[in-house]
Amino acid sequence: MPDEAHLPPGLVLAWGQPAKANKLGRKPTQSVEQIVGAALELADADGFAALSMPKLAQKLGLTANAIYRYVRSRDELLVLLGDAAWGPVPAQVAAARDWRAGAAAWTQGMVDRCDVHPWLCDLPIRGAPVTPNQLGWAEAILRVLTGAGLSPAESLSCALLLDGYARRIAAARRDVRDSATTSVQPAAVSRFLEPRLHELGYSILAGLMAGDQYTDEVHEADITFGLERILDGIDVLIAAKRSTQN
Repeated sequence: MPDEAHLPPGLVLAWGQPAKANKLGRKPTQSVEQIVGAALELADADGFAALSMPKLAQKLGLTANAIYRYVRSRDELLVLLGDAAWGPVPAQVAAARDWRAGAAAWTQGMVDRCDVHPWLCDLPIRGAPVTPNQLGWAEAILRVLTGAGLSPAESLSCALLLDGYARRIAAARRDVRDSATTSVQPAAVSRFLEPRLHELGYSILAGLMAGDQYTDEVHEADITFGLERILDGIDVLIAAKRSTQN
């Protein structure tokens, strides 16, 4: 086992390796899995920014210092929390009929997971995946894309593109949903803006608004449209690879 001091926080625990022995010799009353489960509940309720070690300790009935017998820092906790929240890759990815369906299932799966745990959009990305579940997601999309004829390096670049799209669209949908208030009426906003748009010569926007096509919501059709355009671009790359091999 490499020296833990040279590994990222949380990596050893994420892979199920035992934590260092408790110097006080006390028998632990919690498991790391229980700690992470409680943190997941707190993050889902208040967002990960509000998650603190003292709050977590209080939820578990531990003292403020006792929580550090299980995880050494908040950074370590966030690594474990993120991997638990992403969970395993959806089975639809491997079961897809072709690479496009697999890539679409993978990307939609990321968006769906962010709907379940909206704070995932805010969790800092500290580099390439290194924890079990996140590596499972990476391997799944790489298998889909290399199976279509791309090199591992090309597949990794395409995976990064899909990952970024999924996170951005999920964050936008989350932000719109969280900012919605009952006091704002879309129809009233449209009535206020339409004449002003015409005055400014913004005829296209005015037409969209008049037809109820200029809305705040990020619909499934919006997600699919953007995703299909990305997949079209990857398809061009795959076709180019095949033409050079023939």
